[in-house]
Amino acid sequence: MASADLRDELTCSVCLNIYTEPVTLPCGHSFCRVCIENVLDTREVRGYSCPECRFILRKKPELKRNHRLCNIVKSFRFTKRPVIKIGIPCTYCIHSPVPAAKTCLHCESSLCEAHLKVHSKSAEHVLIEPTTSLENRKCSVHKEILKYYCSEDATCICVSCRLDGDHRGHQVETLNEASEKKKEKLRNILQKLTSKREEAVKRVHSLQELRREVQTKAAGVTEEVTTLIRGIKKQLEAVEKRVLREISRQEEQVSLEVSDLIRQLEIKKEDLSRKMGHIKELCNMTDPLTVLQGRKSDRVDHCDTEEGDNEERDRDDKKVRAVGDLDVVLISVTFHSGLAGFVTGVKRQCHVPANILLGVNTASDMLLGVNTASDLLLDVNTAANNVTVSGDMKTVSWSGINHRRPETPERFQCNQVLSARSFSSGRHYWEVEGSESGEWEVGMAYPSIDREGGQSRPGYNSKSWGLERSWLTDDDYNVRHDSKVTFRLCHHLSSQRFGIYLDYEAGRLSFYELCDPIRHLHTFTATFTESLHAVFGVYEDNTWLRI
Repeated sequence: MASADLRDELTCSVCLNIYTEPVTLPCGHSFCRVCIENVLDTREVRGYSCPECRFILRKKPELKRNHRLCNIVKSFRFTKRPVIKIGIPCTYCIHSPVPAAKTCLHCESSLCEAHLKVHSKSAEHVLIEPTTSLENRKCSVHKEILKYYCSEDATCICVSCRLDGDHRGHQVETLNEASEKKKEKLRNILQKLTSKREEAVKRVHSLQELRREVQTKAAGVTEEVTTLIRGIKKQLEAVEKRVLREISRQEEQVSLEVSDLIRQLEIKKEDLSRKMGHIKELCNMTDPLTVLQGRKSDRVDHCDTEEGDNEERDRDDKKVRAVGDLDVVLISVTFHSGLAGFVTGVKRQCHVPANILLGVNTASDMLLGVNTASDLLLDVNTAANNVTVSGDMKTVSWSGINHRRPETPERFQCNQVLSARSFSSGRHYWEVEGSESGEWEVGMAYPSIDREGGQSRPGYNSKSWGLERSWLTDDDYNVRHDSKVTFRLCHHLSSQRFGIYLDYEAGRLSFYELCDPIRHLHTFTATFTESLHAVFGVYEDNTWLRI
């Protein structure tokens, strides 16, 4: 008894265990250091107080170790005997506690194994697992053992409730029967829950697998995008170098022409200075005979006519104008051509959103100051019967088959086709690729161009301008207008891709060879009086043109 009383005195009121490093508050109550620190920390906002006597502390106390109480705790732990936990003891074993094996509801007592052997085996003596809570197993009205289950009211009842109470006449069954039925329902529910749990486990595994797949795919796509971006940067750097190289080339060319012209003018300036000096000498002479009998060459030089001066000024002006300026259109075409090739490469490597490509084209258009005719398509309604137009309306090729298209005023009889789009203002640029053999023509034409006979070919009339690849030799390229060869290319073309630039208001139509570096071929100048269509002609087997 003394040991039990001492244990109560050495028990912390917070954790209900023997003190661990006890400390004492100003009110005299002691607690484990960790316990009281946790309590004080939780009450920091509301104010500090003793958990046992509610003594109000004005500030958080300084916790000092209770050395005497610590020594008592150590001594108690060293001398105390181990307590044997026996659970629920047998009611009849009064000399020493013995664990009960069963509890009899009828006798309202718990029995150990020895007393259980001599206990009554009659049906009214219901044995259950050891328990001390017998009140919830008795009827609250009749204080009798609950033996039946009323199915109508879903409650457990005693014999009196069944015979004379509120449940008389109701459908009842024994607790075991009702319990088995409920267990069966619970087993069915358990089976369903088990199936749902297994399904949930499968879904979890499936989602985990999906997550792993997404992570793997994301890593792969990241690598692809990183590689693609590196490639794009290299291609953009190549485009930049190409454009800057063209600017430097033009700058050098113009500088050389300007330097040559400056040298010529310096020579002329020196000659004029010499003449001016001689004239000043003659003007300063007092001897009239010397002045009048000067050298014949001097007299000629000094007596140039006004007409001669004008002709000389015109020649000088022409030389100055011939020097020209940077060909900004050629620089822009070089940029656009490189950028177009870069975009095509990107499209081949991955599916690039249309708005991104539109942004790239817009950037190039801003530099060009033109509208890129990316929507330029062929008008099959103008196509001759012996040409084939591709499904994307971008390619025309010579065909030995007569397609027997409907005869209309718009249709060419010669192997040609117009673009569906026309241009009546602004600046525009597009590119065309041609076959490496055969005879073909590409250019611009008014919609009022003739549709019959050889005079309808581009450049063979006053209503069209064309670049012609002749059938005579592979290196024979001509530019024509109004049936006249305005320019014949005297060099071999290394590329069959051409850039076409139209400045409608300025009356300029330029052709460029898309080689490296890009080469300006020819520029037509005219005053356009109608809208213009791109025109394409293929006149031999295996010839084709592609926008």
